[in-house]
Amino acid sequence: MNGLTEATWLWLAKATGAVVGSAISLAYLLPSGRREAAVRFAVGVACGFVFGGTAGLKIATELGIAGRLAPGELVLMGSAAASLCAWSAIGFVMRLLSGGPGRPRHPETRDETR
Repeated sequence: MNGLTEATWLWLAKATGAVVGSAISLAYLLPSGRREAAVRFAVGVACGFVFGGTAGLKIATELGIAGRLAPGELVLMGSAAASLCAWSAIGFVMRLLSGGPGRPRHPETRDETR
C-alpha cells in the first residue's frame, strides 16, 4: 500500500468525501453569491470531517452492509453524506433564526393594518 498507514488512508478518504460532498451540494442548489458559496463549502467540509465516520457507519448499518465495506469506504461515504447534508441543516437553522416562513424578518416590514 504505497507506504501509507491505514490512518492516512482514512484521513484521505474523509477529506475526499468532505470535499466532494460540498462540491455536489453547491452544484445541487447554486448559492446566491461568492460569500454564501464559500461559507457553505467550508461548513460542508468541516461537517464531513467531523461526522464522516459516524455517518458512514450509521448509513451502512441501516442499509445492512456494514460488514461488507472497508473502513475507508465507510468514511468516504459518511463524509460525503454529512457534507452534502450540512447546507440543508444550515438553511433550516437560518430559517428558524429569521422567524420562519411567513413571518416578517424585520420589524419595519410588519403589516400595521391588523
